Amino acid sequence: MWQTWKRDVQAVLERDPAAKSALEVVLCYPGLHAIWFYRIAHWFYERRLYLIARLISNFARFLTDVDIHPGAKIGPGLFIDHGIGVVIGETAEIGENVTLYQGCTLGGTGKEKGKRHPTIGNNVVVAAGAKILGSFKVGDNAKIGAGAVVLREVPPNSTVVGVPGRVVIQDGRRVGTIDLDHANLPDPVGRMLREMQERIEALERQLAEIHAEVHPARAPGWSGEWASLASMEGLGTPAPLGSRVVNEGAEPAVKNVVYLRSGQRAG
Repeated sequence: MWQTWKRDVQAVLERDPAAKSALEVVLCYPGLHAIWFYRIAHWFYERRLYLIARLISNFARFLTDVDIHPGAKIGPGLFIDHGIGVVIGETAEIGENVTLYQGCTLGGTGKEKGKRHPTIGNNVVVAAGAKILGSFKVGDNAKIGAGAVVLREVPPNSTVVGVPGRVVIQDGRRVGTIDLDHANLPDPVGRMLREMQERIEALERQLAEIHAEVHPARAPGWSGEWASLASMEGLGTPAPLGSRVVNEGAEPAVKNVVYLRSGQRAG
């Protein structure tokens, strides 16, 4: 048991650049205090002293704002950074060298008894505010992005982001060290916006081609709305399309009347 407690301290020193010494970690890290209270409560829980175990866990939650059920199974090297709002359910299982940031939830679904919480593999990083809900496994070396809601199994060596959570990186390469760079994750929203912009540009090009086919370029001297008779008949005044044009040079009784249409010259 003492070796496990020692690994818990080493986990903080290895993964938190703000930690200055082992003494500071032991005295000033509420996440570590919550883990140690859990290990004591879990000892009583395994011996069926459930009330004592729950009293200890409730006292720990009051002191640290971390809620760990004494029935959970947690391996050595767990690091709970900041700790505020972390919840670990009764049937949750956590492997070795796991890192949880503030606001994480390892929760269950439904009201049935039995296994209903997730199983977390080794070297997993769960970023701030992530929720892992249900009885499934998160594979070794996985990374869960901030605010993700994970509802199904996560393969090893993968990165999950979004609501609901989806795998965005899976290279099949085992990570030998614990990567805490949880802020450098893919941006699915940015990618979606870029795809939408590309589709809009493609639609604009198609509309321009259709417009060119429906409205071909007119002959020189003609306008899309006005037909200039001055340049062709010497009348000096443009006439709107569809208007009556009277040939003043004819006899009054036989004046020529011409109705202009788009693209048609006056005869």
